Amino acid sequence: MALVPENSPDRAGGHLRPHALTPPIRIPVGLVVLVGPPASGKTSFVRALVERRQVDAEAVVSSDEIRTELLGASAEPADSDAADAADARIFEERDRRIVARLAAGLSVIAESTNVAARARERLIALARRFGAPVTVLRFAPDVADLLQQYTERGRTDLTEVDVRAYAAVMSRDAGADRLRAEGAAAIHDVPGRRQSVTPAEAAARFTFALCRPAGR
Repeated sequence: MALVPENSPDRAGGHLRPHALTPPIRIPVGLVVLVGPPASGKTSFVRALVERRQVDAEAVVSSDEIRTELLGASAEPADSDAADAADARIFEERDRRIVARLAAGLSVIAESTNVAARARERLIALARRFGAPVTVLRFAPDVADLLQQYTERGRTDLTEVDVRAYAAVMSRDAGADRLRAEGAAAIHDVPGRRQSVTPAEAAARFTFALCRPAGR
């Protein structure tokens, strides 16, 4: 068993946390789809993965980051037609980046809410083009924790009603059986505040294969 440093977050009061003794879950090369409402911890989790050098920053394709790149941090479409056009442009660019990595035999993490079946269907179709397995990482804090995280982050692009609505869609449409039926090869729940687990500790529970072996 690998030694855990004294200053590791996997130690509490000098004692190992129980999860520190559990081998990390191995995520195979392919498409990793994050599923969770806004403020559920997806961005903090992938940031921890990058900071811990478990994945390269380029492996994370975030629709929010692409929105900022294309439209600017404060850009707001003037009307619904403009908003629809902006969304189409953002997700076309997201898909392009995902396809580029899958075509090169590299893993890619799709970071957006993906609580609706139609959003996941689009991603899974991309993975099927390259015979890449789909792993779903679910972020499902209870509503009280979700709203507390939303308040702490001070988001102004969404209301509490919006966050509750995303959570309701996830509860209805993103259960494990539904995700398997859609084509997910594996589904893992990512722990968070409810389990007293920090993003860094959650990241440590996974290990990622980043590229296919040569000749495959």
